[in-house]
Formats: sequence, structure tokens, C-alpha cells
Amino acid sequence: MNTMMIILLLVIMIPVFISLMFIPYWTRRTESFGVSIPEEIYNSSELKSMRKRYAIMTGMASLFVTIVFLVMGSTFENEETMSIFFSIIIGIFMIGSFFIYLKFHREMKMLKKSKNWSEEKSQLVVVNTRFRDQKLIHSNLWFIISFIIAFTSMFITFRFYDRIPDRIPMQYDFDGNVTNWSEKSYRTLMIMPIMQVYLTLLFIFINTMIGKSKQQVNAENPEESMRRNVIFRRRWSAYIIISGIALTFLFSFTQFSFIFTINQQLLVIAPLVLGIGVTVGAIILSITTGQGGSRIKTSTGQNGKIIDRDDDQYWKLGMFYFNKNDPSIFLEKRFGVGWTNNWAHPLSWIIMLVIIAGAVGIPILLGD
Repeated sequence: MNTMMIILLLVIMIPVFISLMFIPYWTRRTESFGVSIPEEIYNSSELKSMRKRYAIMTGMASLFVTIVFLVMGSTFENEETMSIFFSIIIGIFMIGSFFIYLKFHREMKMLKKSKNWSEEKSQLVVVNTRFRDQKLIHSNLWFIISFIIAFTSMFITFRFYDRIPDRIPMQYDFDGNVTNWSEKSYRTLMIMPIMQVYLTLLFIFINTMIGKSKQQVNAENPEESMRRNVIFRRRWSAYIIISGIALTFLFSFTQFSFIFTINQQLLVIAPLVLGIGVTVGAIILSITTGQGGSRIKTSTGQNGKIIDRDDDQYWKLGMFYFNKNDPSIFLEKRFGVGWTNNWAHPLSWIIMLVIIAGAVGIPILLGD
């Protein structure tokens, strides 16, 4: 089996493992394994021990999967079989890591119930009326760059259509050899540019969602919490914009390879470099920012005299938010970094189906 392919796949796996191992350290300090807690409890010895045990268990699972991958991967003779095996083993790992999380989620719920941390403390939902006055995201006008790249790809494709060979490469192996071809047509050549436009619209939607998502301000220290949350949103907004522009540029790079002579190894390496860069960037951002800006250094809270309202009842398994009385469609994750949906609203399901339909439908409609 190609040693380079194994190394490259390991480079993809390792950031995923690191992300899952350290998620409990990146969440808000008012949440632990999908359960709401007073902020001063976050650094208690019991919770520190739980986070450490979770990281060790997930790390051991990661090490086991890596060893299996290295031992079994060296026996495969073709990349297609290797890719299938890689997908299966990552899928098994993700399922296993979910059950590890579920163990700690249940342990956390039992600990909270036994300690009764919320006793004799006021529970509030804080809404800062000045929050929406802040500049929460970077302008969507930055995506004009992506549209320019996409429409330039279309123009150059039509302009040099006669230079494109009758059969165009659609997929390469890790040695740069073509493994899948398509017959040249205007329809097949429009897959890349139209996907660029689709992805740009998707990134605009995500960026807008970051700005419009539910306001979540810590009742113990609302002013500092608001400042952290504004920084959190703006950093992820910048990440989305940079990633979106880079991705559309990559699609154009691939499209131009149909017209101009480009080293085939470069066509294989470029997507991997971008993928690694995007993944590492997300990890660095998670480490330095945390969920909701929890890792941004600020002054301390008021030692739990007032705590956030307990809304654990709406978080199924500490991950899935169902609250039909909450008009918000998007809100921060309880476990992890980023945003999730209020799945009690039909609009959340419609949005998800539209996104999936676009991603699947465009290649089907425009392909051979």
C-alpha cells in the first residue's frame, strides 16, 4: 500500500482525534458534558477529574484506531479498498466516542442532582439590549471575492472550451493518476463553477447565522460574557470567510487543470493541504477562543450568586435542542464549539434538507 497515502490519511485522522479528546476543555464554563452548571463549579476537583478521564478514554480509543489502521492499512493493495476501510474505521470511532461522551453525560447529570448546586441561587435569563448593536460578524461583502472567482471560472471555461480535451479527469489517486473520467460537455464543465456559487451562498448563510443566532449571556457576569461572545462570533466569521474564499479558489484551480497544464501531483496535494489547513485552523480557534468565547481571558464572575436558568430539559442527551417555545432557530452547541439548531422548529429540518439536496443534487443533475 502507498506509504504516502497512509501518512496523509493519518494527518487527517489526528486532528479529528485531538478535537474530540479536548472538547470538554473548550466548552463554556457554565456547561459540562451537556449539563448546565454554576461557573464556579467548572474548576472543582470532581469536574477536572471527569475531563481528564474523558480525554484519557478518548485518547486510548484514538490510539487503538490508529494502530488498527496502520496494521490493516498496510495489507490493502488498492486505494479504493483503503478509502472504504478508512471511512468505516472513522465511522466506528465516531460512534464509540459518542458512547464515551454519553457515559460522562449521565455521570454529570447524577452528580448535579446529588450536589443540588442551584439551591438558594437565583436563576435568570439575561438579555442584553445592546448586544445586537455590536458588530457581530464581518461583512458578507467579502464573499464578492468568491463570486468573482466563480464567474471567472465560468468565463475562462467558455472562452477556452475548444482547448479542453474530449475526456476530462474527475478524480485522481494519491500518485496523481486519473481514476475517473467524464465526457466533455458544457453541462459537466459547469459542475465546479455552479458548486462554487452554491458553496458561496452556503457560506453567506452560515456567516449570517453566526450573527443572527440566539444571544447567550452568562447571568453571573453579563458584560464580560457579552464581550467574549462578540469576539467569539467575529473570529468564527473571519474563519468562515477565509475558508470560503480558499475553497472557491481550490475549485477554480481544479477547473483550470482541464484547460492549462498543471502538475497532477499538485492537484492531489492542494486539496489535502487546504483540508489540513482548515482543520488545524478550526482547532487553533477552538483552543484560543472556546465555545462562546469561554477561553478568552477576562475578569472573573461574581462567584455564583446568580446563575443561568437551568434549561437542561430542552437538551436531549446534552446535544440536541428541542424547545418549541423558543423562537430561535440557531444557538450555540452545549458540547463542542460552534452552533446547532433548535430541532423543535420545522424550519431547522427544511434548512438541513435544502442544504443536503443542493450538495447531492448539483453533481447528479450536471454529471454524466
